[in-house]
Amino acid sequence: MDDKKYATLEQEISPKPPLFQNIIRAFLTGGMICLVGQFIAVFYMTFFDFTERTASNPTVATMIFIAMLLTGFGQYRKIAQFGGAGAAVPITGFGNAVVSASIEHKSEGYVLGVGGNMFKLAGSVILFGVASAFAVALIKTILVKFGVVSW
Repeated sequence: MDDKKYATLEQEISPKPPLFQNIIRAFLTGGMICLVGQFIAVFYMTFFDFTERTASNPTVATMIFIAMLLTGFGQYRKIAQFGGAGAAVPITGFGNAVVSASIEHKSEGYVLGVGGNMFKLAGSVILFGVASAFAVALIKTILVKFGVVSW
């Protein structure tokens, strides 16, 4: 059997994923995560006298911490299985990636196992996040310098 026939046969036999259901679940899960984040931001603005701008950093840190705790207790996996990309795309997915890689390599010891593999999956996110932030800042600086835009 050649590759084209096999691919055709595989497409015919494979069950079709419930696309609409997956989209709704991802939307609801991501929305709930964002809603929790908004509640946390309002909490910081109300009780700790943060402004909307200054509340963002502690809110992000709190959301990552909550995701790490939920991953450690085995609950974030259930959320991710239900919500798919809705649980992976927000910042909580970063916290989940860091802790799940650490838990997976715990048997190798704390230094080489947990510490050495903690940013295995999240390292690329950090690298490309920093690189893209640098590129955007450079473009903004050039545009402001030549008067194309003013911020």
